Amino acid sequence: MAEIDRLNGDSNWIDLDFVERERTPEEIVEVGIQLHLAGLSLLNTKQHLERLGVQRSRTAIHNWVQKADLQPTGTRSSNYIALDETVIQLGTERYWLYAAVDPNTNEFLHVKLFPTTNSGLAQVFLRQLREKHDIDEATFLSDDADHLQAALSRLGLRFHIRRHGNRNSVERVFREVKRRTSSFANTFSHVEPTTAELWLGAFAVWWNRCQS
Repeated sequence: MAEIDRLNGDSNWIDLDFVERERTPEEIVEVGIQLHLAGLSLLNTKQHLERLGVQRSRTAIHNWVQKADLQPTGTRSSNYIALDETVIQLGTERYWLYAAVDPNTNEFLHVKLFPTTNSGLAQVFLRQLREKHDIDEATFLSDDADHLQAALSRLGLRFHIRRHGNRNSVERVFREVKRRTSSFANTFSHVEPTTAELWLGAFAVWWNRCQS
């Protein structure tokens, strides 16, 4: 199974402190989290664990990912940062996923969900990115969205308008996010934005591990 082949053997990136309150062995929780983030739906992850002799519900597996609270970490300094946004459907509501990606490594630097899109929220996103990474000397690669350009200008950040080349890295990442969120509707139906954002952060951590 392709998703199992993509598992990263080193699970030190998963904080399992919460497992002390779980009735499931740590190694099973690790496998469940990795399988789901690697591409298996909650149902297929449940079925795989059953083949290992462990009976757990889809809700339990979903909760493991939430409780692990995985988010991209580590301070980086990149020469270029690809910046973009895309629509994520949460039930009947639309939200905007902002993402910053290092085009040299295809790794997420920061992800955030917002209920709408404008220059003010773009500035919030960029300030959060600045708190996590050294971005003041970086050149941002953006499309021609006026609100993104306005936010970058107000914060004194350099940027180039680019529809191709290095900026394609963030578009490739978004294609994978779109595939996951559209394929696994059970992950994003009837959930709060904070729940979806935790899942997206966990997905970003897994994705980054696969790029290294």
